Amino acid sequence: MRWNVIMLLAAMIGSPAAAGPWVAGWTTSPLKTNAEQMLNPQQATGTTIRQIVRLSLGGRAVRVRFTNAFGATPLRIAGAHVALATGPAAATTKQASDRALTFAGRGDVTIPAGADWWSDPVTLPVAAFDDLAISIRFAELPQQQTGHPGARTRSWIAPGDALADPAFAGAAPVERWFQIAGVEVDAVPTARAIVAFGDSITDGYGTRDGVNARWTDGLARRLAAHRTTRSVAVVNHGIGGNCVLIECSGPNALSRFDRDVLSQPGARYLILLEGINDLGGLARERSVSAAERDAHTARLIAGYAQIVARARSRGLRVIGGTVMPFVGNDYYHADAQAEAARQAVNRWIRTPGNFDAVIDFDRAVRDPAHPDRLLPAYDSGDHLHPSAVGYKAMADAVPLTLFER
Repeated sequence: MRWNVIMLLAAMIGSPAAAGPWVAGWTTSPLKTNAEQMLNPQQATGTTIRQIVRLSLGGRAVRVRFTNAFGATPLRIAGAHVALATGPAAATTKQASDRALTFAGRGDVTIPAGADWWSDPVTLPVAAFDDLAISIRFAELPQQQTGHPGARTRSWIAPGDALADPAFAGAAPVERWFQIAGVEVDAVPTARAIVAFGDSITDGYGTRDGVNARWTDGLARRLAAHRTTRSVAVVNHGIGGNCVLIECSGPNALSRFDRDVLSQPGARYLILLEGINDLGGLARERSVSAAERDAHTARLIAGYAQIVARARSRGLRVIGGTVMPFVGNDYYHADAQAEAARQAVNRWIRTPGNFDAVIDFDRAVRDPAHPDRLLPAYDSGDHLHPSAVGYKAMADAVPLTLFER
């Protein structure tokens, strides 16, 4: 028995699929889901869940990171497959691409509460912007599921064991991700990744499902079009409603930093674009004094400095994104004090040395005639989130030279 285990491990280590270097090709930020966002017993029992993700990096092989980060009990997976999807939100897959996933050589796995678990590597040539289908049969979901509600694409639920079924007949759509956190790609030696760390503006709020129109998607396409940056992946760690300092939606940025940023294989750069919810939320439900506003702004800046220091200590190049205008938004109803705080934050971000570089998203999307507001063409209509054209303007504002080394 012991000899069989040794031989299995030797085969896994010697497999071409395990050669590396492994680089994050797709990721998302795990969240504690509420009742509306989780799979109900009818959806999860006797079914197959197929989830579609878009890779931003190609390679010879892949492995999938399953997550039970917020689970209070173990997550039991009865089986999982990967295949190339036929489209960005399609349930159907390319038949010859189907691969069964294993976990230390087994077809099933039990993931402890609070843990993540990588599948074994599987040889599957993929290219940047391929849509990968991850099909799962759950044997038992944990108490408190983990997922990401802002998928901006479709997942699919089909009856029975349809792991290897390219047609996925009778599947019903659902616009969320469940119990998955990442896909690593066995990439070329020069491959590296950018982690985009932020809130709903990075998560892509307002974009249509399946079109991959977040600013990070636009940046990935620009990088792929240039010889010096074509091996740079962009992985998205935006959470709608997220804050730097408090748990306003999902874990605050400081508390999720190690998992969402430092644990990403191949990460070389960090783009931080967060703080608009901290600035807007302070006075959303009550009036605050100027002294309280100033103290809150100072704490937010100190939070940025913490993130910069922790990233630099791990060798990441840290790039600050200026906070975009939000005057006119009905939810935050920003006043002159909130705008002054935003300007103070942006002055700190732009000050040389506080970050390794700056992307001036504020300058790229603001209305020159009314710089406390988004340019109307770039405004989705809520005066906070960009339109599709606005997200493209954000992507176009990123200097690609930042990622040439």
